[in-house]
Amino acid sequence: MTNLSLKSYISEEQIQTKVKELGKLLSEKFKNEKIVAVCVLKGSFMFYSDLIRNISADITCEFFGVSSYTGTSSSGEVKVTLDLASPVENCHVILVEDIVDTGLTMNYLKNSILSRKPKSLTTIALLEKPDALKVPCQIDHVGFQIPNDFVVGYGLDYQGYYRNLPYIAQVQSLQ
Repeated sequence: MTNLSLKSYISEEQIQTKVKELGKLLSEKFKNEKIVAVCVLKGSFMFYSDLIRNISADITCEFFGVSSYTGTSSSGEVKVTLDLASPVENCHVILVEDIVDTGLTMNYLKNSILSRKPKSLTTIALLEKPDALKVPCQIDHVGFQIPNDFVVGYGLDYQGYYRNLPYIAQVQSLQ
């Protein structure tokens, strides 16, 4: 495993408070509706699992695998590694992403899902880096806006490691 110099950035408590707040908001928005919650793999799996447990609605779970990172930065190219297993036509879809930095991946995912004719599409990201956006990207709900720093933890990784941290850490230096 690589040994990164890390600094705690967003605590486990801050994350859980925000997740509960977002879950309540989505519960109110989709009261008495059926929802398809789409987890963007791999990074959002922890946020996704905590979030859906905080939504009071009928939810089915879907997974969309994409890859766009090389090392610590976005490659600018989105590669699909796993497509949805079920149709989402005429469904209320919540697209759950871990982090939006360039906007390219989120826009790709939104266009892909919208082409499948859902009843509605709501986007949510735990983290957004406004200073890193390369294209305009509208996100319906954002947990935290952060500077353009490389972060790990709570599902976010570096070379496959650090996903298991219960908090978000800023990478101080790569060793």
